[in-house]
Amino acid sequence: MRLRSWTQWLGMALVAGIVASACSSASATPSPTAVPATPVPATAAVSGSAAAGSAAAATPAAMVMPTKPVTINVLDVAGNLQLTKQMMENFKAANPKIVANITYSTSTAPELAGKLEAQQAGGNAQISLVMTGTDGLSAGITNNLLVKLLPDRQDMFPGLMDNYLAPAADMQGLAQGYGVEVVYYPSGPLYEYNPSKVTTPPTTPEELLAWAKANPGKFEYARPANSGPGRTFLMALPYMLGDKDPTDPTNGWDKTWAYLKDLGQYIKVYQTGTTATMKDLANGTVDMLASTTGWYINPIILGTVPKTTAVGHYTNMTWVTDAQFAVVPKGVDSDTLIADLDLIAWMLHPDQQAFSFDSGYFYPGPAVKGVTLDMAPAANQAAIKAVLPASFATWIDQYPKKTSLPAATQVIAFDLWDRNIGKK
Repeated sequence: MRLRSWTQWLGMALVAGIVASACSSASATPSPTAVPATPVPATAAVSGSAAAGSAAAATPAAMVMPTKPVTINVLDVAGNLQLTKQMMENFKAANPKIVANITYSTSTAPELAGKLEAQQAGGNAQISLVMTGTDGLSAGITNNLLVKLLPDRQDMFPGLMDNYLAPAADMQGLAQGYGVEVVYYPSGPLYEYNPSKVTTPPTTPEELLAWAKANPGKFEYARPANSGPGRTFLMALPYMLGDKDPTDPTNGWDKTWAYLKDLGQYIKVYQTGTTATMKDLANGTVDMLASTTGWYINPIILGTVPKTTAVGHYTNMTWVTDAQFAVVPKGVDSDTLIADLDLIAWMLHPDQQAFSFDSGYFYPGPAVKGVTLDMAPAANQAAIKAVLPASFATWIDQYPKKTSLPAATQVIAFDLWDRNIGKK
């Protein structure tokens, strides 16, 4: 296999003008299918002091050439393509000797394991690369469906942990070597609400419970196994309620499970995904719901919820951070694995990470150091700045951060919720 140096590769990329203006999501919905099918042509490379500073934060990654160009079939189970599809299209344009084509499909995290198991049992690994949150990651690891990437292929990602933001580096540990984190955000627990209906927003979980009791059917959160806000709310409660062990849903969450059972008396339905809860807020079915930084910003930009929607936080909160990962299913051939790794390394470079600001879907979005909003395409900057609450920066700095539960523990927590809380 032939290696290409970082400087040769980056030079080729810049000549090709790969730093494109990000695909606008203004007419999309908060789902992976919203991403435009073709990239927007590049007009200029990222420039200015912010870009120069970000380049210093990057660690060169060697690129390995497959024996022939391959087609990478990407499955997205996390809405991740809103953040990374432009990066992938840029990679395809700049590296025709590595990639002949990239195809995209979408599914849900609970369906991922079944899809991979069926293909692997039949010896027909059609899915080349999966973009997933911690839910799909958990299922993939638990069911032994993924290729171990680290430290096995650490040579493709030199300085990986040093390049991550500190909370993102903590989240990378959840991958247990089976995935590489590509985007990060502090997540929640936040809530959003209709201020004309919720005149005294809750400041603690106890106040939320009292409000829900006084307004039955008007608070909502989605099934945690398939909802970022839902699982963040679930994993944050043990910290806020003072449970014995916030990392042990089986033996350490007595207060949390009791609280959720009480709260469940006043919840009419647990939606299967976050988008459905947003639509319920917009049409007045509910007046308040669990949210995160990105799920507050993005639906307002997209027009899914009104601009008048307000956001709140709990005064005793602990951020439960979230991330999305690139994982490789077992059964891919060696050339496809090489191309996958080259693509993942590309997505971690700061000029590509700037696309992850998108329209705030995973706000902020970048997982690596030195990537700022002023590096994002101008349209995305303007859209986010028009909606971004000034309080977010204060809250992110003010409150402690804990990683999501490890993969196997998340599976346990989701199963306990499904069996004990979600059955109505």
